[in-house]
Amino acid sequence: MIETHIKIRGIVQGVGFRPYVYNLALELDLKGFVNNDESGVNIVLQGDEKRINSFIKTVQNTPPPLAKIEKLSTHQQSITEEFDGFNIVQTEVNNAKTSLVSPDIAVCDECIEDILNPTNFRYNYALTNCTNCGPRYTIIKTVPYDRVNTSMSSFTLCKTCQKEYEDPRNRRYHAQPICCPTCGPALTLYNKEHQEIAKEEKSLELLASKIKLGEIVAIKSLGGFHLVCDATSSYAVNKLRQRKNRPSKPLAVLFKDIEQIKKTAQLSSCEEALILSKEKPIVLVKKKENSFLSQSIAPNIDRIGVFLPFTPLYVLLFNHIDVPLVATSANLSDEPIIIKKDELYRKLPFVFDYVLDYNRAIINACDDSVVQVVNEELFMLRKARGYAPDFLTLQKSSKKAILALGANQKNTLALCFDNTVITSPHIGDLNSIEAMQFFENTLETFKRFYNFTPELIVCDKHHNYETTKWAKQQSVPIVQIQHHYAHVLSCMAQYQLEEKVLAFAFDGTGYGDDGNIWGGEVFLASKKEYVRIKHFEYFKLLGGELAIKQIKRIGLSLLFENYTLQELFSLDNPCLKAFSNKEIELLHTVWNKGLNAPLTSSVGRLFDAVCSLSGIEQNVSYEGESGLLVEQVYDETLKDAYSYNLGLNTININEAIKQMAVESESRLICTKFINMLVNIIVEISNANPTLEVVFTGGVFQNKTLLEQVTSKLDVLGRKYYYSRDVPLNDAGISLGQIYSQV
Repeated sequence: MIETHIKIRGIVQGVGFRPYVYNLALELDLKGFVNNDESGVNIVLQGDEKRINSFIKTVQNTPPPLAKIEKLSTHQQSITEEFDGFNIVQTEVNNAKTSLVSPDIAVCDECIEDILNPTNFRYNYALTNCTNCGPRYTIIKTVPYDRVNTSMSSFTLCKTCQKEYEDPRNRRYHAQPICCPTCGPALTLYNKEHQEIAKEEKSLELLASKIKLGEIVAIKSLGGFHLVCDATSSYAVNKLRQRKNRPSKPLAVLFKDIEQIKKTAQLSSCEEALILSKEKPIVLVKKKENSFLSQSIAPNIDRIGVFLPFTPLYVLLFNHIDVPLVATSANLSDEPIIIKKDELYRKLPFVFDYVLDYNRAIINACDDSVVQVVNEELFMLRKARGYAPDFLTLQKSSKKAILALGANQKNTLALCFDNTVITSPHIGDLNSIEAMQFFENTLETFKRFYNFTPELIVCDKHHNYETTKWAKQQSVPIVQIQHHYAHVLSCMAQYQLEEKVLAFAFDGTGYGDDGNIWGGEVFLASKKEYVRIKHFEYFKLLGGELAIKQIKRIGLSLLFENYTLQELFSLDNPCLKAFSNKEIELLHTVWNKGLNAPLTSSVGRLFDAVCSLSGIEQNVSYEGESGLLVEQVYDETLKDAYSYNLGLNTININEAIKQMAVESESRLICTKFINMLVNIIVEISNANPTLEVVFTGGVFQNKTLLEQVTSKLDVLGRKYYYSRDVPLNDAGISLGQIYSQV
């Protein structure tokens, strides 16, 4: 008989790891104990060496479904005291907090069976969970993940729940939010005047009836409130859009089941698997031409964000209503998702008609994750509920505790200690005081989780980023990393790349080393340095930030680059028709003098220009809209592409702009533009045949562009990388900033 000590780090608390270990030890007739501490799980085993080795192999190969093992270490020591059996012992507490916090997970099938079974004492209970599902990050104050450290601490377990909680053979063993109708939180429905009008099951029945009448309701979800309405009613959807001042940005739709989704969307097997996964993210899929949903859900585009009920509350709501539901974050523009009922009444009283609340506090706000499928694999767009917080184990350890602040848009935080990088859920755009407060609250949460005090802060070079301003106010050394290099490093970190790569960083906006707005860059980059070898030739953003919404200004600017004023007046192009002759003359003067017309190399802005020049749209209301509009008219059967010229350090597309200006069909313009981008990438890649290729930046969220270029490189046998688990938009910047310093 031998004694083996096992230490496991990772997401191993609150995921049923201890009962899993307990039952496996009993099965293999091993003695000893298992416990949690603030760095993970500890196991001591006594028994036959072959059985212990079998135990270790099983844990490594088939851990509990929600567990994520970062590191498993073992050592043997002499037996000083023999154990009588195998036990789960009390959590040990120390000051070295390194145990990783688990994301919230969608309600599991077994819990759904419980709440739909009339003979079960949790029948119709909307706030049930077990060790395989339910809230984690959103209810935890600090680690270790014990009930006393969560927002469930004020709810005393009844005898029935206590028995389940203490039974290692029960799937609710040490499920910290365990509860039932007798001892747990309850639902309450309020009207617009903040008056209570129904409780528990009655509140769901009444709420469903109000939704059927076209009312807008606010429902407390896992990480914040949703605004919900009937997705088949244009009256309700348009009312929500008007009240929330959201003219055209697509709205996510919550469906009762996968069969209902298939009636309105075309699903691949990979997309279906993601929709049904334990995370239940919002998945972007292609709409069918004929749909029973309101046309106002995702106007003008062929994609729709779909997801399934991920809480018991939503499962039960669909007992009372059969139509799909719009479920979008409850927030003011540029502010984080609202997590408290009183804040909802204070900020959005003009939006909702009813509020469904429950009395379990949300400690940490967390929005819904958004994903799509690219090349038959998961491709992360917004990493939040179900996937974050997350961690990455680096090959090298950091000598310092590093905090990375990310970018100003799609902000996330990252922190590094030893060889572990923790990445936060999506925080959002930092364009308001409330958003910055959410940023600071999230940072304090993670500092509290890990007793983390930064010794180095990494931020962007942009002097107007709120994160950069914040960093400079701290009494901690800071390092500033160029935006697009951080994009490249983010991808390199995911694949642990260190040597030189050929990197294409295409996005909308980023502060360049020369003070211009970059966004169409080609780098030779390693983990420690970068050289910009090519970029799209600069063009002027007429009106600065105004041009990002009035994209006709970008189209006009590129026409100014290639035509005289008199030549323009003889052209027949939709972009020009969006202006009067006087406006064109005035803007030409502005363009000539460079007044409020910063220079940019942005490929994101080129998509805006193409959208305008092709006549698809002249003004947009949300980021990335032009890319979606251009992409949806792409014709895979058309192989033609626009002309371009590769200079010593620049990519010149003036000839392409001239060809677009006289082309009459949007399908041809958009297809030939995307094909041109593919050809540019392939030609530059062929000129650097020994280097592996990296794609990064928000432009590569364009599914068509990425799939077209990777298929070309596959044919050429080139090795390439792009971020999948980490968003390759600005949400990945914080990870790249960390990687630059380790």
